[in-house]
Amino acid sequence: MIPDADTRRALLAQPTRARLVALLGQRGAPTPTEELARDLGLHPNGVRTHLERLAAAGLVERLRVRRPRGRPRDEWALAPGVRPEPDPRPYADLGRWLARAVPPHPEILREVEQAGREAGRELAPPDADSPAEGATRVLTALGFAPVVERLEDGFACTLANCPYRDAAREGREVVCTLHRGLTAGLVEALAPGARLSRFVAEDPDVAGCRVEVEVAG
Repeated sequence: MIPDADTRRALLAQPTRARLVALLGQRGAPTPTEELARDLGLHPNGVRTHLERLAAAGLVERLRVRRPRGRPRDEWALAPGVRPEPDPRPYADLGRWLARAVPPHPEILREVEQAGREAGRELAPPDADSPAEGATRVLTALGFAPVVERLEDGFACTLANCPYRDAAREGREVVCTLHRGLTAGLVEALAPGARLSRFVAEDPDVAGCRVEVEVAG
């Protein structure tokens, strides 16, 4: 079964998995683990782990191919019905270039944060059981790997991954401001009176950003 859109986004937020799905789509034929690893410049064991995760989710298929000598080898292909993903590298490059191009002047940062708020409102799922559940679902799908903690007046998320680290290296203040606006817009759209009460940005290579949300009532 092909995973739903949120699950797919969460899986493919990991760059290696996204590149594997794109590469298999370009190949259009079953490909051995070692060959995929060579094309990506990675160790076969790590690539195999990602492929197994994709197979468990229904995005790729494992084929056991018999050989004249030795054990059968694994070959991988996109699962039936799965459309190839575009190569994510050009989009990552575009994000870096834009972050580099936007000057972090106060008036521009205000516009960046407002744009983030509007994007966050668009991302809010209409069927969320609670602001905490909705925010966790969206932040997971975006690749932030949130660890949720209940607070007396709301909830907090510690973000164990920064999916925008490459762009943040080029323009950290711009990227983090956009992320703060996105998070604020998301929680405001999830429930009346919900608001982002604290946002602490950390080194994107280390992650660990802290988001705290107050929920009225």
